[in-house]
Amino acid sequence: MLLPPPLSLYIHIPWCVQKCPYCDFNSHALKTDIPEQNYIDALIEDLDTDLAEYGLQDGHRTLHSIFIGGGTPSLISAPEIGRLLDAVQARIPFSDDIEITMEANPGTVEAGRFTAYRAVGVNRISIGIQSFQDEKLQRLGRIHGSEEAIRAAGLAAEAGLESFNIDLMHGLPDQSVEEALADLKQAIALNPPHLSWYQLTIEPNTLFYSKPPTLPDDDELWDIFDLGHQLLSDAGYVQYEISGYSKPGKQCRHNLNYWRFGDYLGIGCGAHGKISHPDGTITRTVKVKHPRGYLNPAKPYLDQQTQVDAAERPFEFFMNRFRLLEACPKQDYTERTGLPLASIEQPISWAIEQDYLHDLGDSWQITERGKLFLNDLLAAFVEDDE
Repeated sequence: MLLPPPLSLYIHIPWCVQKCPYCDFNSHALKTDIPEQNYIDALIEDLDTDLAEYGLQDGHRTLHSIFIGGGTPSLISAPEIGRLLDAVQARIPFSDDIEITMEANPGTVEAGRFTAYRAVGVNRISIGIQSFQDEKLQRLGRIHGSEEAIRAAGLAAEAGLESFNIDLMHGLPDQSVEEALADLKQAIALNPPHLSWYQLTIEPNTLFYSKPPTLPDDDELWDIFDLGHQLLSDAGYVQYEISGYSKPGKQCRHNLNYWRFGDYLGIGCGAHGKISHPDGTITRTVKVKHPRGYLNPAKPYLDQQTQVDAAERPFEFFMNRFRLLEACPKQDYTERTGLPLASIEQPISWAIEQDYLHDLGDSWQITERGKLFLNDLLAAFVEDDE
């Protein structure tokens, strides 16, 4: 029997003004006005379907966090976001300290809505800035400029939110170490409570994949990370996840629930979900990806539903858990997977011998060497079919 972990909700808004060349998320460039009322109606119906399917309509589990991602969710008006959040709260009890995050584009019109979003329940904004250099923003296909980015961060700071995040990328096309650090210094100067600082990677099914730009080499990337990490540490930011830095007490609770192998419902185009059941089973879901199919009343919202087999759970658990720098309680493994510690005795012993993990008695701590050889460490938890 599995003990229910914290429950979160992910809501996907699929539209953007234009598709960025590096983006492999489920996003669609706008060709007409957003059918926001119809889409919000569909999201509420999608949620109702999930709650009934997984026996959650009786309110016995509270909602720990909500993340509205995309796409560009801030293209949806504040009244419709408010209607959606009211509908969610009417169906699932909110925890007293629920974190409600919405992603936003730094464009002038959208940034001006931050106060309105706060008024309808959003208490954390994540601003997709990526760079403060206009030339780099153009290369990335972003529709905002550096001045709009700085203004958006200032508006978020003034909006009375509990927290806000800046998304910043490094390792950009033809980016020097100095340019990457200049971006980071500008972000730090804006004093966000949380900063997601991650390396650009070229993903399949993107424009950059078919027409690869010239990226910094490995030595330059290491210098960017090493010097940037020191800048962030000196400014009072603590790295708690591979690409997540925060001021004390300002970690993203929604993302922490992902990495700690918590549960989350996923509603909206292409949204993913994971639910643990009292009988010990774990279900993963994926919703219909394209807006036309999702909004077709003759079709179900659910596209895929799979069970996470016991043999897959160790890898899935540690693939998420080892993104975090905190120690992993052994009790979390047994409670979140429903498996005994004996199920991973061999790979854990091997990882300790390789100096990838330290055994702290009631927890495991990934080492610096373990972070460096993370793929090798995770491979140890993949069951060999031979």
